[in-house]
Amino acid sequence: MKQPIWLPPLVLFNDYGGNWEAYLEAVYTIFKEDFIDSKPTFQGIRFSLKRHPLFQDKEATFWHVTSEGRQETERTPDFRRCERICWLRPIIENAEDPAIKVWENERKGEKRICLWLEIEEYLVILAKRDGYVLLWTAYLVTQPHQQRKLQKEYEAYKMADAAD
Repeated sequence: MKQPIWLPPLVLFNDYGGNWEAYLEAVYTIFKEDFIDSKPTFQGIRFSLKRHPLFQDKEATFWHVTSEGRQETERTPDFRRCERICWLRPIIENAEDPAIKVWENERKGEKRICLWLEIEEYLVILAKRDGYVLLWTAYLVTQPHQQRKLQKEYEAYKMADAAD
């Protein structure tokens, strides 16, 4: 399977002369345009973000899609996540494309929607709420055991869905 034509090119750190502040602002500008200034739609469901806690005047969801770490206050930038900031909205809006595997699961008692662009090893997670969805996080899935786990989860969901 080839990369979908609707997927934009990566936003590369080197294109900003290795200047982290300039790069971070460029990445945030894309995020802001795609999720704050306008909202994507996901299967006709209202879309929202986790805004708080704000950190450096940027929403919590922004940090979840551009950095990694368990503690909110100790997350570190993830250049591979930053590079793909412009992929989030197109993946969400093209969820019906066969290139994206879509399924629901449960994590820590909460319902999640997984959007896996397997060819690019990129996973977008939405949190399902009453009447809307939240962009929760997104990251690369490069470990074979993680990929196998996602594939099994997807297949189990599809089997259960077909049985209904």
